[in-house]
Amino acid sequence: MDRSELITLVSYPRTQDAKGVWRDGVPVEHNVFCQVDSVTQSEFFAGGQNGLKPEYRFTMFFAEYNGERTVIYNGVAYSVYRVYHARTDVLELYVERRTGNNGN
Repeated sequence: MDRSELITLVSYPRTQDAKGVWRDGVPVEHNVFCQVDSVTQSEFFAGGQNGLKPEYRFTMFFAEYNGERTVIYNGVAYSVYRVYHARTDVLELYVERRTGNNGN
């Protein structure tokens, strides 16, 4: 696997204020090297039937992913809609172009 592309994984840690309301905290980013591929034709059409617009598949080491729901690639933010554990040490993130405030 060619892990030469750099992406940024973004998480939004939630904190509870004095009134007990949960709010998104300051975004936390970390960079990860991965392999970038377009989604397959079947993934694209299956996603489209479910209201998604799949664009990329990012393949990376399992240990580098901590449940982040936003990926930044080439300056564009994407939402993770599916995570697949391909092998013991590898996982795949399937993403679509992000909409909304922070893609959560």
